[in-house]
Amino acid sequence: MEILGRPIEGSAVEARLDALVARHARAGSGAMEVLNLIGAQAEGLLDRLPPEARARLGTVTERALLGAAEAAHGTRGSVPDMSQGRTRLLTTVMGAAGGAGGLPTALAELPVTVTVLLRAIQDEAAAHGFDPAEPGVRFASVEVFGTAGPLRDDDGADLGFIGARVTLTGAALRALIARVAPRLAVVLGQKLAAQSVPLLGAAAGAATNYAYTRYYQDMAHVHFGLRRLAIEADRDPQEIVAAFRERAGQSSGQARS
Repeated sequence: MEILGRPIEGSAVEARLDALVARHARAGSGAMEVLNLIGAQAEGLLDRLPPEARARLGTVTERALLGAAEAAHGTRGSVPDMSQGRTRLLTTVMGAAGGAGGLPTALAELPVTVTVLLRAIQDEAAAHGFDPAEPGVRFASVEVFGTAGPLRDDDGADLGFIGARVTLTGAALRALIARVAPRLAVVLGQKLAAQSVPLLGAAAGAATNYAYTRYYQDMAHVHFGLRRLAIEADRDPQEIVAAFRERAGQSSGQARS
C-alpha cells in the first residue's frame, strides 16, 4: 500500500494511538456478561470439561484453525462482507444452537464459529484498506487469534505484527497455526465448558459467541489499525507497536490504581 499525500505526524499520530488503546481496553468488557451468566470464574471453566474433551482440545482447535484458514478465505469471492453487528448476530445464534445440545453439539459448532470469526477478522483487515488475499494479511488475520482471550487480562504486551512480505506455503501456515492454537484452545475450552452448563447451554453459548466475536473484531481493529497507522505516518511498524504498548501499559496501570 502506498502513502497518499504527506505522512501524518505529531498530535495526529498520538490521537490515533490513543483511540486504538481505548478500543483495546474495551475489547474484553463483554466477557463480564459471560461470567455473570454462568456464575463462575474463568480459571475454573476448563475444569468443567470431561477429561477426554480436555485431552482433545488442542487437536480440535488446530484442525478448526486449519479448516477455517482455507474456508474463510474461500468465501470472500461469494459471500459479501458483513457488518460487525450482523456477524455478532450470526455467531450468537450459532452459539445458542451449539449449546442447546450440550457438549456434542458445541463441539460440532466450534469449527464453524472459528471460520466465521476468522472471516470477521479478514473483513476488519479489508475495512482498513488491506487485501485479505495477500499472504501477509492472511497470516496476520490468523495471528489475531494469538492475542489474549476475552476472559484474560491483557496489557497489549503480546500484540504480534507479521511482516507484509510473507511467502504463503502450507508449511508456513501450519507452523503459525501450531503457535496460535494453544492460546486459542484455552479460549475455546472456556466456551465449550460454558455451553455444557446444565439448563444454560444455549444461553451460555449465545453469550460466549457474542462476547468472543466482539473481542476478536476489536482486536483485529487494533491490529490492522496499527498497521495502517504505520503506513500513513511513514514510520517503522515496530516503532508504532512499541508506542502502543507503552500507552496501553500506562492506561492499564492507571486503571488499577
